[in-house]
Amino acid sequence: MRSRQDIPEIFATFLQFETDYLSGWVWDAKLRRSIQNCLLKCPQDKSENFWAVYWHKSWLTEPNSINMGHLSAYLQESCYWAAKRTMPQFASVQCSLSDCFQIAIASVPKILKACNPDLQASLKSYSSTAFGNIIRDGLRQKQEIDFCSDWGLLLKTSRKRLQEALENAGFNSEIIKRYLLAWTCFEDGYIQSKSSKNRKLQRPDQDTWELITQNYNRAATQLDSEAPLESANLEKWLLICAKHVRAYLYPVVSSLNVSKPGQGERELQDDLPSGSNESLLANLIEEEEAISKKNQQTELSSFLVTTLKKLDIESQQILDFYYRQKLTQQQIAKQLEVPQYKISRRLSKARELLLVSITKWSQEKLHISPTTNVVKHISAVLEDWLQDYFHNLDNQAN
Repeated sequence: MRSRQDIPEIFATFLQFETDYLSGWVWDAKLRRSIQNCLLKCPQDKSENFWAVYWHKSWLTEPNSINMGHLSAYLQESCYWAAKRTMPQFASVQCSLSDCFQIAIASVPKILKACNPDLQASLKSYSSTAFGNIIRDGLRQKQEIDFCSDWGLLLKTSRKRLQEALENAGFNSEIIKRYLLAWTCFEDGYIQSKSSKNRKLQRPDQDTWELITQNYNRAATQLDSEAPLESANLEKWLLICAKHVRAYLYPVVSSLNVSKPGQGERELQDDLPSGSNESLLANLIEEEEAISKKNQQTELSSFLVTTLKKLDIESQQILDFYYRQKLTQQQIAKQLEVPQYKISRRLSKARELLLVSITKWSQEKLHISPTTNVVKHISAVLEDWLQDYFHNLDNQAN
């Protein structure tokens, strides 16, 4: 992907897709100037993690577009690989790699709020797991929605979601009120009619439409003096509602690099506020904190290597097969001539022993209470560490 040594590149470039293929990286000029200004004010070499923590804390303090832009750029690669890993699990869903990427990257603000920078799990490790979960949830939902007709989708949606979809589409409050009433009457009419026996409803039958129309006109009369509506009008309104619910669930994402209408080559990103939060640098992240975290990471890595080597030979061998040689559990079982369930148990046991060890280490060395969320963070860090450790072993062997 991209060089991990180029700090400006990591925090100021975005993935660009052509159809469903990754075509390369695109610079964001404003973000590039921002990070270069920071580097001029702080000329000492700083690690990637230092800047990730800095921008994360800056965003928590002042959630503006510059802070968000740097973090979104930083997490592009993690998001891409999460999409690559997750997509094969949903082969039946008609969703492209770029679609999955956009589903996940749109949730960066939620991830930033959930990730605690004071815990030892890095933002990258946490986001990698979070992106995978977000994509899985999105694809599961899409898998269900894709098989819904417009009428089935309206039955599955909630009033709150429909209202959000209509507000997002820009309708005024009066129109939204009427659309919501039409939806309520549609739902009630469907339940009251014999069509409710058929959950694969494609379109209400004539009797159901008459019931829906009667319910709407009766309720609308109590609201104002509006003339009675025909069923054709209600059908048109409901189809509009379905269209916007579907669009709200899976919005079309436009790139910031698209030129603004009537402004030639000028891009939307050029209107991002410049921001001057570079002055927070000295107060937010001091040199001692960066050095301390780097030392903690080195110490933790050394501790994990020692702990790994204390595992029994068979567990080490299974971990090597799984993480270094990329074998499946079934392939490992065949190679060791044992049942697959034993491989699964031993693999889980080895991870569990490492997780318990690192949790105790964090509690003793860093005074972190092992809450459920903390253990989840640690588990994500451990998984990343195992992949990196055995990948590096493979590189050294080559």
